[in-house]
Amino acid sequence: MSTADIGFEEKLWLMADKLRGSMDASEYKNVVLGLLFLKYVSDSFEEKFLELQNDEWADPEDPDEYLAENVFWVPTEARWTFINENSKKPEIGQIIDNAMIAIEKENESLRGVLPKDYARPALDKTRLGETIDLFSFRVGDKESRSKDMLGRVYEYFLSKFASAEGKGGGEFYTPMSVVKLLVEMLQPYKGRVYDPCCGSGGMFVQSEKFVEGHQGRLGDIAIYGQESNPTTWKLAQMNLAIRGIDANLGEHNADTFHNDLHKGLKADYILANPPFNISDWGGEKLQEDVRWKFGTPPTGNANYAWIQHMVSKLAPSGTAGFVLANGSMSTSTTSELEIRKNLIENDLVECIVTLPGQLFYSTQIPVCLWFVTNNKGRNGKRERKGEILFIDARKIGHMSTRTLKEFSDEDIKRIADVYHAWQGMNEEPYENIDGFCKSAQLEEVRQHEYILTPGRYVGLEAVEEDDEPFEDKMTRLTSELSEQFVKSKELEDQIRKALEEIGYGV
Repeated sequence: MSTADIGFEEKLWLMADKLRGSMDASEYKNVVLGLLFLKYVSDSFEEKFLELQNDEWADPEDPDEYLAENVFWVPTEARWTFINENSKKPEIGQIIDNAMIAIEKENESLRGVLPKDYARPALDKTRLGETIDLFSFRVGDKESRSKDMLGRVYEYFLSKFASAEGKGGGEFYTPMSVVKLLVEMLQPYKGRVYDPCCGSGGMFVQSEKFVEGHQGRLGDIAIYGQESNPTTWKLAQMNLAIRGIDANLGEHNADTFHNDLHKGLKADYILANPPFNISDWGGEKLQEDVRWKFGTPPTGNANYAWIQHMVSKLAPSGTAGFVLANGSMSTSTTSELEIRKNLIENDLVECIVTLPGQLFYSTQIPVCLWFVTNNKGRNGKRERKGEILFIDARKIGHMSTRTLKEFSDEDIKRIADVYHAWQGMNEEPYENIDGFCKSAQLEEVRQHEYILTPGRYVGLEAVEEDDEPFEDKMTRLTSELSEQFVKSKELEDQIRKALEEIGYGV
């Protein structure tokens, strides 16, 4: 579902946004998403509570009854009915903080994750009470969960916050259609899925949705992630917890380059959207790092450090798909060119896709997708060693708002189908398409000095042959122009006549 055709989520956002006042978007985000989380766990708890109340053999106040059903145990002072009853009290901020503390205390997986600063003086308690009143709908009962009501609201709110915060906020939010494209291309059915800069956890959510949508078993994938921003790390924990997704995001937030929390991990699938072109990533402290197998990345740009970190995490037949700024495909700084050359010569680069502009809330930088693998042709019947697939998708997508572009499901399928046909995974044979896709031999890439920009390889789009003779075309165009001129003269006469009738120009 695109963010362009949303109903109640948008109404909720508009109501909640009115209450924001002068609060900074990044602050407000934690206030609203924290309340959403509280409402969710309370809904699912209260539904189970009523069910247990009607069972003479069950004890509705026994936490174990809830754990067995993967439902968070919610103490009395944290239940939504209690919070709602007290929403108009001046101490409502403290009541919510106490609720968050109580839930964390009872649920080990949420320890240190929930926001607990609702009592701070800067937060208008009248508006906070009004915001609580907005959450009259249910998000955590079985019916809502089956429709992923909270997921829809959560994703919509995250996207709106990214838009409101601009560059700083959008760093953690990868647009849904970009995530879906990565997941559809990689198809993470089974094995270890890793994201070294996981933001709010969108890659994991989409991977689970993919597995569910293809009748796979969710237990077949194991999720690992890391995030350096403490607030975003908490968001990811909440985002995954509300969906019942079991993930290892480390005990705390941490910088992936300087404190790798998954040192021994070898992943079958890596999906990532690293922050673009980071200059202050601390590269000068990592000059001799074991991960720099293909060359030492420059201290002024982390792009090639991210690439090599991910390559170092790949299992023997693993594949990584990630978003990078377009400059990564052609940068000619000595160290980056050397690394790119070595990656290509070691046959690790499988596919490059250039994307259209205006896909991101936070940046106008044009981006591309890289796919690197330890095992070309791993899933398919076709041997592709010594070849790279180039896809130019810059003309694909539609404007969902005045400033934002999205891919439709058909767009995603079109790109993914080409990739899978090239791998030999589809019944359809792969064919180069002028202006769109090309399977290039390593020698051709060498001739282009290891530049990976698809536009260099795919050529120009085929133009339909126009077999109308030149003389006929000129006669037709002249005739059409004459007709337009006559029509415009007639219109001019009608306007003048009308003006004369009402007394103008007489």
